[in-house]
Amino acid sequence: MEGGNDEPHDEEGAVTRTGTVRYWAAAKAAAGTAEEPYAAATLAEALDAARAAHAANPEFARVLQRSSFLVDGDPVGTRDHAAVPLAEGGTVEVLPPFAGG
Repeated sequence: MEGGNDEPHDEEGAVTRTGTVRYWAAAKAAAGTAEEPYAAATLAEALDAARAAHAANPEFARVLQRSSFLVDGDPVGTRDHAAVPLAEGGTVEVLPPFAGG
């Protein structure tokens, strides 16, 4: 590596970034918190870690399955979560379906 890069890497060699996952509405209720940190290279890794951290509450995984996501304010849409990179200091917003308007 050039320049003595000491950044943490995952098993595939991707640089692990740290940031915040913010939960809204039903996701917040299922997580039991409004936000928590992530340490991941991609959205898929961050969501896998969140599922593992909340494995005792099966409702959490159900809410994530129905949710949409914003990464640093940009909608993820139908993109493969493994192809969505996370930034150092970034924010992932978990938006479950909302009733009303």
